[in-house]
Amino acid sequence: MDLQLTGAKVLVSGGTRGIGRAIVEAFLDEGAVVGFCARTAAEVAATETDLESRGNVTGTVVDVGDEAALTDWVNASAEKFGGLDAVVASVSALAIPDIPENWVTSINVDLMHTVRMATAALPHLEQSDNPSITAISSVSGRESDFASGPYGTAKTAIVGYIHGLALQLAEKGIRANTVSPGNTYFEGGVWSNIETGDPGLFSTAMELNPTGKMGTPAQVAAPVVFLASRVSSRISGTNLVVDGALTRGIQL
Repeated sequence: MDLQLTGAKVLVSGGTRGIGRAIVEAFLDEGAVVGFCARTAAEVAATETDLESRGNVTGTVVDVGDEAALTDWVNASAEKFGGLDAVVASVSALAIPDIPENWVTSINVDLMHTVRMATAALPHLEQSDNPSITAISSVSGRESDFASGPYGTAKTAIVGYIHGLALQLAEKGIRANTVSPGNTYFEGGVWSNIETGDPGLFSTAMELNPTGKMGTPAQVAAPVVFLASRVSSRISGTNLVVDGALTRGIQL
């Protein structure tokens, strides 16, 4: 299937590792022009170098918790690319323990970075003929689990925000969707760390997966790219769960 993304101008927050990096790679493989950001300069530079052979990619050092810096990045990228067609808010602080500071961090980084990125992108997306906003939530935003608290609450809020945004922007032709991954394993990621730091929790999580395994970043990236494509032109306001049948609740 041709996703018709050649030359599409895309921004992805958090593009140096895990799901965010896989999303950048997947867009590049479809011929899109991609800008990504992350906080660590060395990781941004290394990722940009690694991916240059894959397509037109630009990395920028940005702390998405800084509203001014995030807005400046979106606007500067739109000017450099000659517009924007899709933005993907992928960054999470992964502030899981239920302590006061993690509530502040989760709201500012997970939720408000999504709001700010979408808000900054809107004037540019309005000029596109295939505009979309995609946010990465989590199954922890859909069901209560070990990550309920700051992380899970912020992820629930993201789904609600994006659903409302889809309704508000429908008349402008701008689509907005969320993707909610289940357990996603990659070296250096949350589940990799839990595997060594809390093997009991890791074993329990594995047992809960009906497929007997966790997902990969690439398996999450594929539906993200699909939702941003022209072939998804009728999909908006959807929370696409990518969890290998992990969650038990029926999504109505």
